[in-house]
Amino acid sequence: MVGVDQVLEKLATVVDPDLKKDIVSMGMIKDLELNSGDLKFTLELTTPACPFNEEIEEDVRKAIDEIDGIENFDMKVTAKVMEGRSLDADEAMATVKNVIGVASGKGGVGKSTVSLNLALALSQTGAKVGLLDADIYGPSIPLMLGMKDGAMEVEDNKLQPATFNDLKVVSFGFFAEQEHQAAIYRGPIISGILKQFLVDTNWTDLDYLIVDLPPGTGDIPLTLAQTIPITGILVVTTPQDVASNVAVKAIGMFDKLNVPILGVVENMSYFACPDCTKKHYIFGNGGAKKISEKHEIPFLGEIPLNSGIMEGSDLGKPVMMTNTESPSADAFRIAAKNVAAQCSIVAAKLQEEIQAEATTN
Repeated sequence: MVGVDQVLEKLATVVDPDLKKDIVSMGMIKDLELNSGDLKFTLELTTPACPFNEEIEEDVRKAIDEIDGIENFDMKVTAKVMEGRSLDADEAMATVKNVIGVASGKGGVGKSTVSLNLALALSQTGAKVGLLDADIYGPSIPLMLGMKDGAMEVEDNKLQPATFNDLKVVSFGFFAEQEHQAAIYRGPIISGILKQFLVDTNWTDLDYLIVDLPPGTGDIPLTLAQTIPITGILVVTTPQDVASNVAVKAIGMFDKLNVPILGVVENMSYFACPDCTKKHYIFGNGGAKKISEKHEIPFLGEIPLNSGIMEGSDLGKPVMMTNTESPSADAFRIAAKNVAAQCSIVAAKLQEEIQAEATTN
């Protein structure tokens, strides 16, 4: 008669393609019950945005099929996002599992558009997501979400984020009379505002907090890296050399600060001709992939050039909400899954370090 040990031994042959570890040692098998050939358990993935969830599920079913004596098999598939940052070291934001800074070396690469649509794509998988617009000088997220009349309240000395389709949103743009006024502040004041947005906000329980950073390597990216433990940085660039060369400076800064680089996304990568079905590389080709290869960081996706993305941002109708079946939305979904996978990899390494430290002590 088949036993539990035999089942677990077989399941241990299934390896998560991202984490390079078997699903048993990763604790993905929950509530296993085996009774007279009837087997049931829960497969708990590391994120609902796992890019290999179908592949892992299929491998599990194949493994169980190879076990003699299993008459009936019932598997429930769930997901629990791993903590990609040390929550013990950040009491102020202890309910946020992953903080992802989205950076670029220069402006004009569509970083805010990428941040917004990645946040929406992650949210649509079932993850709990927040979006922090950290560009104090030029906050654009409220406009891109069609929330010009949105507001943030203060309760119990905590900022309450605005909400857009389950997405928690914080932006300086929600404060009164910002539309026609330039934000003129020195660095220390800017840093203070960002710290308040981070630690004095009621983020509740979040799987991912996307922080849309202003371009460059100034006060705000530095403040983020030095204020709280963060999971990692996503770098956005466009294909041309002038953008990718400057993006490298952002990578260099975060490397010096010992902040993990999750990878690079190439925006406005190509134009897909609707008539000839060919890809036209208007701004050059392969800038992000060159960065990926040179600095040995993951290439996480390429977003096509599409007027609909731009128009949607201007009208407050992001493509992930209004045109979910488009190639652009598909590209954002792929990038979002890859970002989530990198967060899981960072989280797995963090767990290993914690376990190693506990063993040493």
